Amino acid sequence: MKLELQGITKTFGSLVANDHIDLVVEPGEIHALLGENGAGKSTLMNVLYGLYDPDGGQILVDDAPVTFAGPGDAMAAGIGMVHQHFMLVPVFTVAENVVLGHEPVRGGGLIDLPEARRRVKEISDRFGFHVDPDAYIEDLPVGVQQRVEIIKALSRQAKVLILDEPTAVLTPQETDELIVIMRQLKESGTSIVFITHKLREVRAVADRITVIRRGKVVGSAEPTSTETELASLMVGRSVSLGVARTTAVPGEATVQVRHLTVIDEAGVRQLDDISFDVARGEIVSIAGVQGNGQTELTEVMLGLQAPVAGSVKLDGIELVGKSVKDVLASGLGFVPEDRSTDGVIADFSIAENLILDLHRQEPFARGVALKPAAVRANAEKRIAEFDVRTGSIDAHASTLSGGNQQKVVLAREMSRPLRLLIASQPTRGLDVGSIEFVHSRIVEERDNGTPVIIVSTELDEVLALADRILVMYRGRIVGDVPGGTDRDVLGLMMAGVPLEDAVRQAAEHHTTLGEADLEAVDEPTAAEPPPTTTTTADTAFPQEEL
Repeated sequence: MKLELQGITKTFGSLVANDHIDLVVEPGEIHALLGENGAGKSTLMNVLYGLYDPDGGQILVDDAPVTFAGPGDAMAAGIGMVHQHFMLVPVFTVAENVVLGHEPVRGGGLIDLPEARRRVKEISDRFGFHVDPDAYIEDLPVGVQQRVEIIKALSRQAKVLILDEPTAVLTPQETDELIVIMRQLKESGTSIVFITHKLREVRAVADRITVIRRGKVVGSAEPTSTETELASLMVGRSVSLGVARTTAVPGEATVQVRHLTVIDEAGVRQLDDISFDVARGEIVSIAGVQGNGQTELTEVMLGLQAPVAGSVKLDGIELVGKSVKDVLASGLGFVPEDRSTDGVIADFSIAENLILDLHRQEPFARGVALKPAAVRANAEKRIAEFDVRTGSIDAHASTLSGGNQQKVVLAREMSRPLRLLIASQPTRGLDVGSIEFVHSRIVEERDNGTPVIIVSTELDEVLALADRILVMYRGRIVGDVPGGTDRDVLGLMMAGVPLEDAVRQAAEHHTTLGEADLEAVDEPTAAEPPPTTTTTADTAFPQEEL
């Protein structure tokens, strides 16, 4: 089935999320839609799937114009979508989830569960998914849940499958398996629209690449293009993907975490006897699939929740039991994973948000009164330094895109003397150029002697920054390994495989998406021109997360 978008435009108030976008997906091809968070990729796919009505343009299926009043119409036309956040009912079985909304029935109007199981087994066997129709969703790993979503779409005769950031919650091994599945789907004649911002995966699997920046198609490229070339096209300027850094020379271990245990209201151990040290001048990255205790660990260290047992000491001072205010005053800088809820106050100005934990002290206050000139001067300096896109320092934080809110948080936390920096998902929502800057600042903080803890689900970020890596799985640290450890070993540990077994299995198994594949792609020299692209001028509106 051929799919074509012509001049698709979608606006939200004054924001133009999609600006006359053209896109053609040929039958049986994997077409990557590449762009930074907020570029407009998901908005475009929500238009295609009938979740949004376009304000302009048209959709064609096999050269015939179609109109979708909702996802049902899109599915009837042969378009399926696997959302970044899965649409599954945890307490239902695989078979029940797959037929939900179009259940087969037998006499008396009862659901024909044997037929539902047969459908799941037929698709699972055809593509080698290895999914048990009678398994409950809540008992399945994330990677298998994603396969269930794909089976759902295929059971409804999807000829075009939209995968929206499908690797965001997967381990490297699960990502490899997804790449294999995508290739199998392609060979069966299914077209795939692969939405992502991860350059490595695009180069490994795409037949064609379309790049979107600030709501517009700014170019196209071949999968043989280098990561640097693709990143430059995404951002609109030359960028460096590496981090200039020297070998760490750790000093005294000033951060000491001992036997932290957190049990939630349901009696589940979210943290199970966690212990580790972080030294001055060292970056420790915590790797793991989201939901394995990383959030609870950072919240305990900040004082947002109390552990059942354990200790956190900074320079010999116990932090457990202190208020968040006192923990921050002790010299801890904190970048939360949820910036909109925990990082900024939406109804405060940008200038005010930049001094949230400093507003009681000089140079921003005298007694109980703020000093407006000092607050403004600080805001102007930080906005320029961290490239916060705003029309005014007096604008409310709620007017900023998610990526720019993140920059405000980073600017506030990294612009004061620190004795420990904890950054959870520090570059989530940032463009490649901003990531380059933030990574450099983190390394600079380390080089100044600050102990740094980075929590990230992006394995490339972990490997780029870490002097040492702690791998978390189900509330426990299952590995403490040097920075630069093989990504396959890390991925296996992220799935709960013990270190020794992970090393052995990684040595035995050559993954589909690995360094060998990437090294087979010739890297042009700096003197060679970038790939041929078609470009358009940048639009005037700010980058948004949509």
